[in-house]
Amino acid sequence: MAKDPWKEYTRPGLEFFFDINQNRLNTRNDKNFINRLGRDNLNTLGNNSLLDIYLSKGRVVEPHYHQNAAELVYCISGSALVSLINPFTNKRSDIPITPGQVANIPKGWWHWEMATTDDTHLLAIFDAPYPEYIFGSDLLTKTPIEVLSHTYCLDPKLLKETLAPLHQETIVIGPTDECIAETRNKNQKRPPKVSSKKNAKRKYSEPLFKPHHYWY
Repeated sequence: MAKDPWKEYTRPGLEFFFDINQNRLNTRNDKNFINRLGRDNLNTLGNNSLLDIYLSKGRVVEPHYHQNAAELVYCISGSALVSLINPFTNKRSDIPITPGQVANIPKGWWHWEMATTDDTHLLAIFDAPYPEYIFGSDLLTKTPIEVLSHTYCLDPKLLKETLAPLHQETIVIGPTDECIAETRNKNQKRPPKVSSKKNAKRKYSEPLFKPHHYWY
């Protein structure tokens, strides 16, 4: 039965304003975080909700899906690559978006978003008041090691060691700061390779190796 608008919008305690900056869903650091708005924050919201997403270059909202909601990703600033897998064709689509552009993700489709520039700001709008999430890091950690190793013929010892960092938290925004710091340290310790006369003449004040651009 449809709600009576008169009763719905004349009852006491109606809310028409909320500061989404005061409702943090996830924080990686001061440049990478997600704010959230749902019906529990704004009781007149109806069947909609949104996530306010801030990302640095190379940061990813980890692969996941929403079993109860479609998602529309709108780019406010910066740029991002929205990737999704069509479950009917098993094909992946990579959709680049810049300010004013959107990417649409149907309900239940596996997807992820990666910032391709610093100071990327995305708005994810859902057609459900409380979108549900299943994240890739949770699928990997909740599935027993022996099941993964047996099913995919993987070394259980190596698999356990590889997945160990994921047991600390649901990633949500990756890579972690610890992962980036470790990668930088490894790159800085790597000796320069001089394999040609051109490289032999190069001044060592100029680095021979530059870390992966996603980290910056």
